Formats: sequence, C-alpha cells, structure tokens
Amino acid sequence: MAALRAAGCVFAEDEAELILSAARTPDETAALVERRVAGLPLELVVGWAEFRGLRIAVQPGVFVPRRRTEFLVEQALAQSPGARVVVDLCCGSGAVGAALAAALGPVDLHAADLDPAAVRCARRNIAAFGGHAYTGDLFTPLPGHLRGRVGILAANVPYVPTDEIGLLPAEARDHEPLLALDGGRDGLEVLRRVAAEAPRWLAPGGCVLVETSRRQAPEAVGAFTRSGLETRLAVCEERYAHVVVGVRR
Repeated sequence: MAALRAAGCVFAEDEAELILSAARTPDETAALVERRVAGLPLELVVGWAEFRGLRIAVQPGVFVPRRRTEFLVEQALAQSPGARVVVDLCCGSGAVGAALAAALGPVDLHAADLDPAAVRCARRNIAAFGGHAYTGDLFTPLPGHLRGRVGILAANVPYVPTDEIGLLPAEARDHEPLLALDGGRDGLEVLRRVAAEAPRWLAPGGCVLVETSRRQAPEAVGAFTRSGLETRLAVCEERYAHVVVGVRR
C-alpha cells in the first residue's frame, strides 16, 4: 500500500485490496503493484471494471467503461423498459450491452466496434446473455434483419475533439485506444453519423442514446432532431453525465 500511496493513488487502501484479490502469489502481487505505480489504470491492472453491479472484463488496448455511463443505461431502461432487441454500437468492452441485457431479461443483443480487440473483449462480456459481437464501422457489420426492429440503440461514441486529446488524464491518453476517444474536429463527427442512420434501424417507439459533454449537448440535440427523432437531453449533475435520447415516432 505504501508504494501506491507514494505513487499518488488517492484510494490506495481500496486499490491494494483489489490487487490482492486479483493476485495469486506474492510475486504476482508485486508485479500488479508495479504496473499500477507505472500509471496503468487500476481496471487494466486487475482485469475488470465494475459497471452496474457487473464485473466487466477489460484488457490493455480496450476502453474502460466509465461509471457515469451507467446513467445512459438508466435512461435507456426508463425510455424502453420492454425492449426486446438491443444494439450496443462503439461497444468497447460491451459493458453497456451487458448491463442492458442483465436488466431487461432475455433480449436479442448485438454489439459492434471498429476495433477487433474491443470486439473480442465484448464477445466475452456478452456471451452470458447470448449476445453477438461484430467488427466493423458503426452499423455496417450489423445483420440486415435488425433494420426497423431495434428497441434500444446505445452508442457510446467517442466525443473528445481531436485538439483536446492531449488534455485528457494520462490514464486515458496513454492507455486507451485513440479510436475510442477522438470524436473529430468538434468531437461530434461520429455522433452525427449515428444520428443520421439510427432512424432506419429503430423500431417504432425505439430509442437511440449517446453520451456527450455539456458544451456539445446543444449541437448533439440538434443532430438528433434534424434526423426526425423526438429528442431530449438527460443530465445527471452528480455524475457529470449528459445523454441525448432520440425516439422514433
């Protein structure tokens, strides 16, 4: 624990407990501590992240799910509690899809990401829910039979403007894939593409949800509205979470 404190870990005692529970031998404990002291995110050190009560497997090179994204899941469940077809785009580890399936019960679950490493990780996390994971750009790899049938489309798109990547905390900037962070010139390039295509995939009454920032929220809402979606912005100040929800009417 002293090494973690010296490295500036704010919750050194809690982190030490997690590392001890993940290690099988004293040598492995020392190796894990060394990786954490070197700056590797704790979740990647122990190999999992907690997300809505689930233990989500993560690995180096895959985006670590954020606790604030639980708010997106909550909004999806409130909007479409009876959804039977769920799609998790830009799925990363598959945490959002897994959490939705865990809450909804039996669903037809699909996840997609452009990064093959993320897809391998997601496939592991959604297997217990009978989920399918695909590698490809946004909607491209999804089975065509899902068009017009999706009840919940969650898209945790990258939304950091390219010029601001260097301002991110080192844990994200140095250890997570740029693909999962960089949202283009204004951070909304991927979001606009999702908004434009989503109505063709949603069932009547189905919803699409994306996370964004406070500053970007007005333009993100505009992108959804221009696509013909009934749109609202949900905000959780406690978690600093901003989620745009669009519904096909």
